[in-house]
Amino acid sequence: MEENLSMPTKYDPSAIEQGRYEWWIKGKFFEAKDDAQKKPYTIVIPPPNVTGKLHLGHAWDTALQDILTRMKRMQGYDVLWLPGMDHAGIATQAKVDEKLRNQGISRYDLGREKFVEETWKWKEEYAQHIRKQWSKLGLGLDYSRERFTLDEGLSDAVKEVFVSLYRKGLIYRGEYIINWDPAAKTALSDIEVIHKDVQGAFYHMKYPLADGSGHIEVATTRPETMLGDTAVAVHPEDDRYKHLIGKTVILPIVGREIPIVGDDYVDIEFGSGAVKITPAHDPNDFEIGNRHDLERVLVMNEDGSMNHNAGKYQDMDRFECRKQIVKDLQEQGVLFKIEEHMHSVGHSERTGAVVEPYLSTQWFVKMQPLADEAIAIQQKEDKVNFVPERFENTYLRWMENIRDWCISRQLWWGHRIPAWYHKETGEVYVDHEPPADIENWNQDNDVLDTWFSSALWPFSTMGWPNEEAADYKRYYPTAALVTGYDIIAFWVSRMIFQGLEFTGQRPFEDVLIHGLVRAEDGRKMSKSLGNGVDPMDVIDQYGADSLRYFLTTGSSPGQDLRYSTEKVEATWNFANKIWNASRFALMNMNGLKYEEIDLSGEKSVADKWILTRLNETIETVTRLSDRYEFGEVGRVLYNFIWDDFCDWYIEMAKLPLYGEDEAAKKTTRSILAYVLDNTMRLLHPFMPFITEEIWQNLPHQGESITTASWPQVDPALTDSEAADDMKLLVEVIRAVRNIRSEVNTPLSKKVDMFLKAKDEKTLNTLESNRGYIVRFCNPENLQIGLEVDAPEKAMTAVVTGLEIIMPLEGLINIDEEIARLQKEKEKLDKEVERVQKKLANEGFVKKAPEKVIEEERAKEKDYVEKRAAIEARINELRG
Repeated sequence: MEENLSMPTKYDPSAIEQGRYEWWIKGKFFEAKDDAQKKPYTIVIPPPNVTGKLHLGHAWDTALQDILTRMKRMQGYDVLWLPGMDHAGIATQAKVDEKLRNQGISRYDLGREKFVEETWKWKEEYAQHIRKQWSKLGLGLDYSRERFTLDEGLSDAVKEVFVSLYRKGLIYRGEYIINWDPAAKTALSDIEVIHKDVQGAFYHMKYPLADGSGHIEVATTRPETMLGDTAVAVHPEDDRYKHLIGKTVILPIVGREIPIVGDDYVDIEFGSGAVKITPAHDPNDFEIGNRHDLERVLVMNEDGSMNHNAGKYQDMDRFECRKQIVKDLQEQGVLFKIEEHMHSVGHSERTGAVVEPYLSTQWFVKMQPLADEAIAIQQKEDKVNFVPERFENTYLRWMENIRDWCISRQLWWGHRIPAWYHKETGEVYVDHEPPADIENWNQDNDVLDTWFSSALWPFSTMGWPNEEAADYKRYYPTAALVTGYDIIAFWVSRMIFQGLEFTGQRPFEDVLIHGLVRAEDGRKMSKSLGNGVDPMDVIDQYGADSLRYFLTTGSSPGQDLRYSTEKVEATWNFANKIWNASRFALMNMNGLKYEEIDLSGEKSVADKWILTRLNETIETVTRLSDRYEFGEVGRVLYNFIWDDFCDWYIEMAKLPLYGEDEAAKKTTRSILAYVLDNTMRLLHPFMPFITEEIWQNLPHQGESITTASWPQVDPALTDSEAADDMKLLVEVIRAVRNIRSEVNTPLSKKVDMFLKAKDEKTLNTLESNRGYIVRFCNPENLQIGLEVDAPEKAMTAVVTGLEIIMPLEGLINIDEEIARLQKEKEKLDKEVERVQKKLANEGFVKKAPEKVIEEERAKEKDYVEKRAAIEARINELRG
């Protein structure tokens, strides 16, 4: 045995992960080499926000990217996996605001410049946290190219895009109803608004006609906005109100005279069929107001309090005003009914405040031309491939129903809008740099929506707008984007239309979509429920390899994943099994060197079988990985490593290793080294730490497994006959173990065994592998033949090609044995019926490939033969 083995007896993930990442970084194994001999393969990391620590979703997302980039690097690609982070405007500003509040100050006390300085400090602190977490997860990132969305280069890209779209007429400034967050005092885009069902009310009111001839009924869920009403609308074909169009009503409380207008938007069937119109506080009313040239009366301030247009309610909070106005309207007899009503109310994703539809002057991107281009590419050969495909519909739905994008945010942290206003004339100047006579101009105070800069991420990180930048020319467009289904609209769609508009190419070939990590009970993980799991805690307990393997193989593409401590523990057990098997193999290699590995010697059936199974595993893992089916890859690797290699081959390898035949020992050592080396490479992208540790102890070439080549199928090592022979031996050994366990006869107790082969081929296979049968079945006497002298009182098992008879006199009950065999026969009856139905189905026989039909016919023959043998045995026992 090899005494100098550096692998500790026990598998301790923290010990083997310690220092390994730093060693990889020092060796520059993850840096893109710009090697012209190699094909480039690029992934840009979805940049995490510098607002806090990474969660399980990030761990899953980045582990999937790490699998792809490690695999492609091993397959000979020049891989760039570009790291970076997002400034996350509103989210980061909210965190820094909170920090300042705790110190008893506000950003206004500091002023814009000082506040931005404070936010940069926050960014540096949290960027360090994130890098530590990346290292703990073992992510193969090229830090030499790390970017941040407020980097100088990225800011240049943002300015170029803004100025270019503005000059094309695709960015404009206008007064619109936008989503307003009164807590953060900023505009929000539609997708930053979360709709929640809230118990509210419908308030029914009577507006008196100015001519005293009666009244008109209207209803609202937001009575405080009535102060800004500038009309009442009815449908022009509504017989109840046709005659009133053109007349006026007196707006209660305010006393203003407002017109009754006819508009097709009004639903005759809904409510009273008349609606109050508040163009400054409702998006639909805004459109109606435009059609009828109505005044827009804003009655609220930016913080959600009522303004001077609200008269006596000025300075009241909007919800306090609601209570007071309801009371006043009831007293005046205007409000005649309050009806409880559950309705959907928009809340700010960041602050939780109720969002106010609010009239405001903002910057917008005209989306239709950009969306049309992004929809059209999906009909072309160089489309963006969504995995799973169904998410293409999510993307197209969003694009087809696009609204103009409000891109200005009333924040200090972010890319300031490159627009200046002349102090005297009000003229607007938009360019990359300020005007020469800057003293006469004021720059726009607003910044751009965070998604505006992250939409450019795949190319702004590569040096664009300099189209001659080396990285941009070599690594763009990227190969794959890995992200969750929850940000297809937020981010994926925006990267596609900006990529097409500014580079003329799709930004990525494939988009691999994963789901959300949920708690064990299926609920969403959240702070409020207290059911979140910190990935760093899991790594401390079970190691990064166990967490990564669980996350990346625990579901199929696009599906949510339920976190389970039990499953992470099971993965740790798998890693432990690999560790122990590798230690055993290494201890028995006797210092074998890489150049001494020799597979040309005489091989046993187990040797030929494991090499065949390795080839099958390499082919399947490579094929499934190219299709992103990592859940299936995990199953294939697990079965090969745990069952084939550890439970069968290693056990069978002990025979030659502990025997006297030196040539057989040498071959077995070489096969152990070869199989283990290739297996570690296949597993490496999933479990980078343990595989590097084991590989460093194996006979190997090269510095690190990270740059070792991806395993290749060697057809010379496939032996399907040996694989069939091994399958037979495994069936025999399993059947014998089952018989023994049924009658509580341990393996240590020797019993007679009779193997009755159905043909010469099976007989030869059994005879030439007698050694294995003796070793794993422990018979007193072993008789193998086409006919055998087996006693009647015995347990039997029928496997493909033979009958196993074990006389266990005194241990079996004949009636129980007949009942057991009867159950076996019933199982086979069902199988025979199923396969015969299939073969009798004309549709199946016509459509199925010949190979599949042959397989079904072989199954039928096998089942029928097994059933006949069992029936014969039952008849014997009945005597």
